[in-house]
Order: sequence, then structure tokens, then C-alpha cells
Amino acid sequence: MVVIDTNVLVRFLTRDDEEQARRARALVEAESVYLPLTVALETEWVLRAAYRRATAEIVAGLRGFAGLASVTVEAPERLARALALAEDGMDFPDALHLCAANPGWSFATFDLRLIKAAKGRGLAPTRAP
Repeated sequence: MVVIDTNVLVRFLTRDDEEQARRARALVEAESVYLPLTVALETEWVLRAAYRRATAEIVAGLRGFAGLASVTVEAPERLARALALAEDGMDFPDALHLCAANPGWSFATFDLRLIKAAKGRGLAPTRAP
């Protein structure tokens, strides 16, 4: 099993550097790879901020990568739920953080927009501290 870094996933998804993209694809095709949630989080940020990719494109890319037979995702249900929430308009980092709350836990934030967005979505009770 090989844990991948953000730059490997970004090259795999964007193919903006032909040689690195080829090497990233070869790795994923030849070996079992592990996708940490932190790499998914950082990849979303890089694709959104640096590459100006739309949320739908980012979600499709991450979902497609996570679905590859050679890929093992840390907490796959958490990533899937966060991607669905992002697709529904929630900020992906916020969604991923909210999905970390186990049943019976609550989530505290000063972000009033996040508190409002979390209501009615079956997520952890979200409140200000």
C-alpha cells in the first residue's frame, strides 16, 4: 500500500504536467494506494483556489478517484457524505469537518453560515460555543 500526497492526486486529476501525470497514473494502476482525508481536503483546496475548478468538477474527480479498484480511502463513508454535501452547495472543508462528528456528538463553530447550512441535513447538531 502506498499513501499518496496531494501533488500526486492533483497530477492524476489535472494532467497539467504530462510526465508527472503519466507517473501518477502508472502508480495507481500498478499498486494499491491509500487516500487520506487530509489529501482529499488539500486537493479540493488546490483545485478550487489554484486551478479555479468548479465544485461539480472537483466532486466528480474526487469521487471517481475514490471509486477506483486500487484506491483505499480513509473513512470512505465520511468522504462520500462530504462530497454529496459539497455537491449540494456546502463548503467541502466544512462538510468534511461536520462529517467527523460521531453519532451523539455535536459540532461547535463561530461560522453562523455553517450553523444554518447544517440544519436539516441530518448532520451533527451544530451550534456556536
